[in-house]
Amino acid sequence: MSATRRELLKALALAGGAMPALASTSPNTTQHRFAAVTPETQLAFPRDHGAHPDFRIEWWYLTGWMDVTTQPALASIGLQITFFRVATGWQRDHTSRFAAQQLMFAHAALAIPGRDRLIKAERAARVGLGMAQASETDTALRIGNWQLVRDAADCYQARVSDAALSISLDLQAHRPPLLQGEAGFSRKGPRPAQASYYYSRPWLAAQGEIAWSDTDRARLAPRGVKGHVWFDHEWSSELLDAQAQGWDWVGLHLADGSALTAFQVRGANGSTLWQYARWVDSEQRIIHGATQTKIVVFEPLRHWRSPRSGASWPVSQRLRTGGRVIELQPIFDDQELDTRGSTGITYWEGAVMVTEAGRTIGRGYLELTGYAQAMRI
Repeated sequence: MSATRRELLKALALAGGAMPALASTSPNTTQHRFAAVTPETQLAFPRDHGAHPDFRIEWWYLTGWMDVTTQPALASIGLQITFFRVATGWQRDHTSRFAAQQLMFAHAALAIPGRDRLIKAERAARVGLGMAQASETDTALRIGNWQLVRDAADCYQARVSDAALSISLDLQAHRPPLLQGEAGFSRKGPRPAQASYYYSRPWLAAQGEIAWSDTDRARLAPRGVKGHVWFDHEWSSELLDAQAQGWDWVGLHLADGSALTAFQVRGANGSTLWQYARWVDSEQRIIHGATQTKIVVFEPLRHWRSPRSGASWPVSQRLRTGGRVIELQPIFDDQELDTRGSTGITYWEGAVMVTEAGRTIGRGYLELTGYAQAMRI
């Protein structure tokens, strides 16, 4: 499923009334109707690369392993960047320019071998007044000096600048968007309303520079990098069943050029409320995938207990899907993102290696939610 995506609960809390009084009239969430996700809608590009402000929640999500090309070289590093947009409940025709109709959040994290903890940074702002923007015609997102923009050549520019890290990447698409679910209508639960519009771009060819400090006090040291990045774009107004505890999600790049998306939504009693898998070859032709009973099985192999949250995370997992059995091992265990002081949630999202019958066959990202506390979206 592409996103917690981590800033979401903070945004929903703000939208529900924790927001400062920016105008004399309060949001009318009882009368406002957010747009519904329906299977009849056909996605159209480049329009659907852009923002969808009539829907409650939306995210643009990048994950990948980047190979360092300059000295001092490392084998590879994990990368994650996410931009979020959340509608607050203010009517879109509200005349006050101070009515915060849309909120924007962004999060970036690096998994560096030898550091054993993520290097991370985040931003938040309301849309408008020069603070943040999200174009409705194409991907053009900005929060301060952070941005994600797509150009006419189908190349994305990701720019992130912070005291802890800096990212400057160009990400070229060579395939059209991969529509998840049923032509982009992606179910997340037993009721059809529990769905999103969801597409992926599994193989963005990325190159540029990433900077981080080798010690906590050192200056940022830029390194040239190249690799492949997984891109998800998803939007919805209702997502999870009331009985949902959380989800496990993977986006995996395989050495044969194929790519696997898989997720399960877990119930509070450990049951699986919904599951999905789609395995495509290098031309994005479906090898295996649908939404049905036991299409994918997530089997924990090893847990890591966080000394901060106390949560026990299944950081190593075995996946059974399409008649194959693959295993996921993290680049390091502590890829927990503890945002209880801001978003109110704690989740695990990290870079993993993929093996099959003891042989390395790929790498990707694993996201785990609902192990520290139940997700309430």
